[in-house]
Amino acid sequence: MSAGTRKAAQAALAAEHAAVYGYGVVGGRVGEGRRAEATAAHHAHRARRDALARTVRGLGGVPVAAQAAYALPFAVPDPAAAVRLAAVLEDRVAGVYSDLVRAAEGPLRREAADALREAAVRSVRWRGGGVAFPGLAERASEGTGAKAGAAAKADSAAKSGAGGTNGSGGTH
Repeated sequence: MSAGTRKAAQAALAAEHAAVYGYGVVGGRVGEGRRAEATAAHHAHRARRDALARTVRGLGGVPVAAQAAYALPFAVPDPAAAVRLAAVLEDRVAGVYSDLVRAAEGPLRREAADALREAAVRSVRWRGGGVAFPGLAERASEGTGAKAGAAAKADSAAKSGAGGTNGSGGTH
């Protein structure tokens, strides 16, 4: 496979390392009613991480190592912030898997698409709503300018009735 495929697999592996770390925080702060969901997501990300490490080796690379710690995108002092963090983690994982879907072929592409779908479903469960094209929402604003990205987000929010926020005051 190409160097681009290996690079995308490494990025997905790095995102899984970060998700495993992040779910450690989520699990410690989320309310009792959602703790089992956080534990299941943590286990799912560990399994994907381990599979990706094998994939990277199979592609002739050395798997990127996990960092000792990761900077969280915001403080997580309470259960509501933990839920918000879980949704952000899933969105980030979906983004890198969309890149891997684009770069890969055959079974690896199918595995990446499955991982993208799983992350999108978990994101919807945590957030209470979703986006039309999981993993691609941020890509629209990066590649085509801020106006196009804002228009795409506004259109998505209008269609979903979400009003452009994720329910916690942050935007999609």
